[in-house]
Amino acid sequence: MEFERCAIPDVVICMPKVFGDDRGYFMETFRQDELESFLGFRLNFCQDNESKSSFGVLRGLHYQMPPYTQTKLVRVTEGKVLDIAVDIRKGSPHFGESVAVELSAENKKQLFVPRGFAHGFVVLSETATFAYKCDNYYMPEYDRGILFNDEALKIDWKISESEMKLSEKDSEQPLLKDAELFDFNNNLYE
Repeated sequence: MEFERCAIPDVVICMPKVFGDDRGYFMETFRQDELESFLGFRLNFCQDNESKSSFGVLRGLHYQMPPYTQTKLVRVTEGKVLDIAVDIRKGSPHFGESVAVELSAENKKQLFVPRGFAHGFVVLSETATFAYKCDNYYMPEYDRGILFNDEALKIDWKISESEMKLSEKDSEQPLLKDAELFDFNNNLYE
């Protein structure tokens, strides 16, 4: 597995080594020891999730508050998405900035989204199957979000809003300035 830090260095692109021939391919999709060595801290993924969506479905921007903050390791097993991670740690040098990475079944890239970030994606292909690991359980009462089209975030979702399909929940999230956020000075991994 190879790792590459993004413009916001806490967000990491994970690129598995793919071994292929005329029969197909093989790859390790997750190596805890290698990822922990690269990051410099321990992880404990405890929940795997998967969703299937059609073109234009936008899910996000989501996160959970303490004590149920979540790290996510996300990938696409079918189709293509634009994946977004937004730094929502007040006091961070990257506060309000985002990372956008195209994840697809073809490129096999994964995105490590740390605690303290809002996360979302939009489907760019006819359909997409999205899979991810979390290091904390989903707890609805700690679930929060930010409005996907908040002008303060300056996110280019690569498709027009008229093509987007959102849940009622995602279309009614607060703006960044009104959202419950994290403090950059608190270690979210303690």
